[in-house]
Amino acid sequence: MSAGFHYPTRRAFLGGTGAFAAFPFRGFASSPPRRVACLEWTAAGMVMSLGLAPIAVGDLKGYRQWVDQPTLPETTLDLGSRGEPSLELLEELDPDLIIATYGYGLEVGDFERFAPTYDLPLYADKTSPYAQARLETKKLGERLGREREAEALLLGTERAIDESRLRLADRKAAPLCLFTFFDNRHLRIYGAGSLLQDVLDRLDLRNAWDRETSEWGISTVGVEQLATIGDARLVCLEPIMPHAVRMMRGSSLWQNLPAVRAHPITSIPALWPFGGLDVAARFASLLADNLVSA
Repeated sequence: MSAGFHYPTRRAFLGGTGAFAAFPFRGFASSPPRRVACLEWTAAGMVMSLGLAPIAVGDLKGYRQWVDQPTLPETTLDLGSRGEPSLELLEELDPDLIIATYGYGLEVGDFERFAPTYDLPLYADKTSPYAQARLETKKLGERLGREREAEALLLGTERAIDESRLRLADRKAAPLCLFTFFDNRHLRIYGAGSLLQDVLDRLDLRNAWDRETSEWGISTVGVEQLATIGDARLVCLEPIMPHAVRMMRGSSLWQNLPAVRAHPITSIPALWPFGGLDVAARFASLLADNLVSA
């Protein structure tokens, strides 16, 4: 898997006896935490969307390549691998709160000695990711003492999606296929159970990909499977790696796909499809921008 999409199965998450899911949070402080360390990109993006910059984030370089927004300040420190964050740095930083995203199988005992811990259980059950993001935004806002910011984010996201839907209302858009290149032969396609699908539903747009998806709402398939979606419009999330660009330029298979022949490929600037409400709002606006100008 690429650095941007290293996710284990949900079954693995549920099986861990020490998983964060068993410990939503510990040790409330007398005042809202200000020095927050985030072990994973989803946590970092959600904290930033509430107006608080984490002091450290796991795999900072990967965040800036695959997530991009919200932009982390230059002062943010790198905790190292998201799977094995630096315990030495966490001890040195002495954070007020450590936030993880449910699903990494990290043992809470490895972190609670440094600070109170909190996990974001997105994709933890069969609730729609958008509905769960709304709920967890409220909870996180309360934990961080940023209830007003959380409420503003809730309202702002709904407004962004509503505005995007209105912009697209008079356009007869072709069905869409949302994907990311995995390598030069395989794609990650976003479908049922993904945050992006939830946004498409709210925009009254149809997803051309109706096949079975994983717990994360994705299907990993060969490029040739795009032949099954007819002349749907392809929407690719950046970054598009050089090997994928070479494939698109040199592959007769790619160039003769009905979808490729029917429409220019639409690219969306990097956003983290497993994120929270800020991702939903940004995706809706960017997609509307691209489809209106197409």
